[in-house]
Amino acid sequence: MTLDTRPRAHASVSGPIATFTSPDGRTEPIAAGTDEDIRDLIVQRAITEAQRCGIPVELVTSGDRGEHRLLIEATGLVSAAPWPADLTDPSQKGKEVSEQAPEQSSSQSSPAPEPRSRTSFIAGPRKAALPQTGWRGLLARVGIPIKPSRGQAARAENARLVSQQWAGCRTIAVVNGKGGVGKTMTTAMIAAIFARYGGGNVLAWDNNDTRGTLGWRTEQGLYDTTIRDLLPAAGELLAPTASVSDITRFVHHQSVDRYDVLRSNPELLATDQRIAQAEFDLLMRVAARYYRIVVFDSGNDESADRWLRMIDSAYQLVIPTITAPESAESAALLLDALRKRDERSRYLADHAVVVVTQQEPASVSRTSGIVRGFADQVRAVELVPFDPALKSGALRLDGLRPMTRDAWVRVAAAVAQGLQGQS
Repeated sequence: MTLDTRPRAHASVSGPIATFTSPDGRTEPIAAGTDEDIRDLIVQRAITEAQRCGIPVELVTSGDRGEHRLLIEATGLVSAAPWPADLTDPSQKGKEVSEQAPEQSSSQSSPAPEPRSRTSFIAGPRKAALPQTGWRGLLARVGIPIKPSRGQAARAENARLVSQQWAGCRTIAVVNGKGGVGKTMTTAMIAAIFARYGGGNVLAWDNNDTRGTLGWRTEQGLYDTTIRDLLPAAGELLAPTASVSDITRFVHHQSVDRYDVLRSNPELLATDQRIAQAEFDLLMRVAARYYRIVVFDSGNDESADRWLRMIDSAYQLVIPTITAPESAESAALLLDALRKRDERSRYLADHAVVVVTQQEPASVSRTSGIVRGFADQVRAVELVPFDPALKSGALRLDGLRPMTRDAWVRVAAAVAQGLQGQS
């Protein structure tokens, strides 16, 4: 079928309103609501015409974004349609019209000419990225820019937040006094998001006296070093002659998710691996020299020196809970205790991010009740849906369902917002 014999629909667009003319000449108005895109509605209307005709329909749009031609198939496939030769005059393309300024008198009394303005060679702020997926992504690839949907815009903004850099090291403490609430999982996912989007130099630190499991759920290097091996080497790592690669002997790099893990030793009793406040401060100096972000996975002993010093060093608190009343109550009690401890701890509690993770496909009422319960207690509450990849085994970002991965990006973006105002 040639271009001239193909059914053709027209749409004239003005803001959120369009006039659609079907191939048989019928005209109808189309209006977009607050959450709708007028061009999306036009394409959907053209798909209906293609299904009615039983053959592809050419859609010609004109209006406030110029004129475009699309080929709409009954299956919903959208592609760019070729322009007919008789509608385009190549000799006129790119032709510019210049105006010559009128000549001025050469009299000596004439004022000096105004300095000529010019356009800077340095590009201004970059425009928002065009959609990469769905039919909007297809149209963008063929040169027809379409505004991202609300969901696409939100994902792009979250990605921007977690990919930014700060001057100096930022520390994030993942805390809840109860075990089995997802602290290790939350630590690994936040570290992975910041490293994947922001470009490495992220450390996940297992700050646990007893049975820290971060090392069990992440990759191990060619050695078995832990925080106990790093401590006696701290002076060497802080020396002016130390190189960036020296830290690699003591941490375990995650090959795909790009962050490093500083392990504790889950085989030792707490009495064999306690860390005093001065030792914690020394280790923190090492971490701040080699990493831009440190995410602490914490133990359950809220009275331990290393736990308290972690709170004193934190820029942002993340409090995970699963959809169980006991876990949520433990998180709430921790917030209450921190608010009573000192002014800085109260600030951290008020500006904390609570992460509610569904370890099983929990009921909507239970999940929403926990989310509502924390809504006026902290700065942000984020829900992570059930995903079997989070229950056990290696924690890897690419193993998650797309919906779960988007949820963790939202969590990290909420954390990043809390780091923006810190100095």
